[in-house]
Amino acid sequence: MSVHTIPAAEALRRLGDGPDGFSAVIDARSEGEFALDHLPGALNWPSLDDEQRKLIGTLYKQVSPFEAQKRGAALVAANIARHIEREVLDKPKHWRPLVYCWRGGKRSGSLALVLGQIGFRVTLIEGGYKAFRGALLEALPGAAARLRYQVICGPTGSGKTRLLAALAEAGAQVLDLEALASHRSSVLGSIPGQPQPSQKRFDTLVWDALRHFDPARPVFVESESKKVGNLAVPGDLIAAMRASPCLSLELPDDERVALLLEDYDFFARDTALFCERLDALVELRGKAVVQGWKDHLHAGRIDTVVRELLARHYDPGYERSMQNNFSHYDAAKTIAAVDRSARTLAALAQKIIEETP
Repeated sequence: MSVHTIPAAEALRRLGDGPDGFSAVIDARSEGEFALDHLPGALNWPSLDDEQRKLIGTLYKQVSPFEAQKRGAALVAANIARHIEREVLDKPKHWRPLVYCWRGGKRSGSLALVLGQIGFRVTLIEGGYKAFRGALLEALPGAAARLRYQVICGPTGSGKTRLLAALAEAGAQVLDLEALASHRSSVLGSIPGQPQPSQKRFDTLVWDALRHFDPARPVFVESESKKVGNLAVPGDLIAAMRASPCLSLELPDDERVALLLEDYDFFARDTALFCERLDALVELRGKAVVQGWKDHLHAGRIDTVVRELLARHYDPGYERSMQNNFSHYDAAKTIAAVDRSARTLAALAQKIIEETP
C-alpha cells in the first residue's frame, strides 16, 4: 500500500502542473460540502452523499455510534466501489491522486486505503479541508503582496469591466473580482440566476487567481470596494490595491447609459425586478425619488431612470470614495474612450499594455 500524508501548506504549494504536483485532486466530502468550497480543480467523489451523511448523523445521535459506524461502512464501501468502477479503471499505475475530506478522517482515509491497495501512490492532506482553509488564509496575504497592481478607476458605466476583458484578451494579467464574486458590485449588481459563491469559495478563487500571476508583470484590477455584493475582498489585497497606481477611464454620458442598458438588460426585460432593487435606495434617496424612478419605469422610460441614477446616486459619491480610499487617485492618468465599442476598448487596452511598465 502506498498512502502518504502531507501538511496542508505543502498541498497548497504542490497544486498545479509542476513535477511534484498531483494527477488529480479528489474531494471525498458530500456534494453539499463540495459546493460551498473545494480545492482548485478538485473532483467530487463523495464517500457519503448529503442524504447518507444526514442518515449516519441521525443514527449516531439517536441509536449508537456503533450502529452508525456499521451502516456508514456499508455505504462508504458501496460508494467507493462505484467511484472505482466509473473513474479509476482506466487510470495508469503512475496516477497520483491527492485525497481529502473535512478533517482528513475516515471518508478520505477509506478512499485512500482502497486506492493505495490497488497500487496507486495516494497523498492525503493532514487535517483535510479544514487545514487547507487555514493554510489558504495564511497564504493569501503573501500571495497578494508579491504582485504589483494597476487599478482601473472610473464612474459607474464607464466600461471598466469591459476594459478588463479587453486587457485579458490582449494578453494582460487581469484579476476580475466581480466575475469571481458573481456580482457587479453595486446595490443593483446582483445578477439574476447567478447566486454568489460562499465567502470560503470566493477566497479560494481569489487565491487561485493570485498564485498564477507572474510578479514581473502588472496585474490589472478594477477599483472595487471592500465588499463585492455580500463577499468581502481579502483585506491584504484591498490594501495593496488601494496603495497602487490608478488609471481613470472616461466615457461620454450617452455611451455610459447605453452601456448600462446593455449590461443590465435583464432590468429592461423585468420592470418588477428593477423596481424591487430600487427599494434598496429608499433610505438614501427617499420614497418620493424612488417612486419617481418607478413611475418612469412603468412608463417605459428606463433610460431616464439610468441617467438619474448616475446623476443623483452613483456619480456624487464616486469622486469622494476614490479620494478617500485610493492613495494615488489624484495622480491617475485619464484614459478616454470615445465610445463603448469592442474595437475602441481593444485599442485602448493595447495602448495601456504598451505604456504600463
